[in-house]
Amino acid sequence: MPEPINGKICYLEIPATDVARSAEFYSRSFGWTLRQRGDGATSFDDTTGQVSGTWVTGRPPQSPGLMVSIMVEDAEAAIKKIEENGGEIVQPIGGDPGEITARFRDPGGNILGIYQEPVRS
Repeated sequence: MPEPINGKICYLEIPATDVARSAEFYSRSFGWTLRQRGDGATSFDDTTGQVSGTWVTGRPPQSPGLMVSIMVEDAEAAIKKIEENGGEIVQPIGGDPGEITARFRDPGGNILGIYQEPVRS
């Protein structure tokens, strides 16, 4: 059960043109768990079990305004999975100096980021 911490992101609605395609993309690329809600909508839980959400149709994708980033262990491997699963890299690693980030467009046209925690010495 997610912890109810004030200010924590807990739920996302992600625009999609094809819910099944978007759900499969996030499941394969990031290991999100898919499930059906009581109303029949396809929903997800992230790998921490702390963030959940669903995909919605009829809403245009956001092309960065609010930037949501997904934590990854290995940015290079994540980029490979994103591309293999139908995503498009729109900002390769190196676009944010001093950080290990990249941005991608998902199958629904949304632009999100990935973030790898840098090794600090």
